Amino acid sequence: MALRLAALCGGDTGVLMISAFPDGEFHLRFRDDLTGRCVVLICTLARPNDKIVPLLFAADAARQLGARKVGLVAPYLCYMRQDRSFKPGEAVTSRSFAALLSRACDWLVTVDPHLHRYKSLSEIYAIPARALHAGPAIAAWIGAHVTRPFLIGPDAESRQWVGAVAGACGAGFAVLSKQRLGDRDVTSSLGDLRIPDGATPVLLDDIVSTGATMAEAIRLLGPLGALPPVAIAVHGLLSDGAQPILDAGLVTTNTVPGPAAAIDISGLIAAGIADLVT
Repeated sequence: MALRLAALCGGDTGVLMISAFPDGEFHLRFRDDLTGRCVVLICTLARPNDKIVPLLFAADAARQLGARKVGLVAPYLCYMRQDRSFKPGEAVTSRSFAALLSRACDWLVTVDPHLHRYKSLSEIYAIPARALHAGPAIAAWIGAHVTRPFLIGPDAESRQWVGAVAGACGAGFAVLSKQRLGDRDVTSSLGDLRIPDGATPVLLDDIVSTGATMAEAIRLLGPLGALPPVAIAVHGLLSDGAQPILDAGLVTTNTVPGPAAAIDISGLIAAGIADLVT
């Protein structure tokens, strides 16, 4: 991703060496002269806990070494799920993490963050933060690979987003009814869903972790006698238990590297960087 973005933005790629002392503490060293440069750190924040400390150290070190600006490209942005305190005593980690990054970096670029109860990243980030949308890239991939697509979103909250992607590739769409009972326990229903004759169902979601939601949707579609579905997600976190959905042919963008990352959104990110680098 860093190599692609540097080529698209007309920038250079540098070397950041990260190692660990025997006690587990990180050691970081930049191998390039950063004086007066705008340094862009590329760090997708899937499985973030081992990445956060060296990321914060890298941003601080870049400033100490004379960087003019330090920006962060986090194609997948973590800690957005906890956007309020649901039970007494819970930490609102989305705000806590936003405060950390806002102190460390001058700007942020990410792709389709989980903005459930926030209207925009500016509600919690004190720095310029661009939330880019992978919908056009996904629509282009569908148009190139799926004949007569019919898009299906996982729940009512996805209606506007799925509708926009469907419109971009000239397809019809519908959404399922979903109830999440736990991290690995999802119940969906088709309602009055009707798939047009000869159309290929395209299941569309923002994040796939265990794959439980998509697996349930595929199971429900079986009795309808439709063509085999195509499953697409923006972010493929792919935790333990996701192998069945991978075997079913899941396709994701490359915000998170992995075996399903077939939709390249580096051009989208490069445009976001160009908007912020001054």
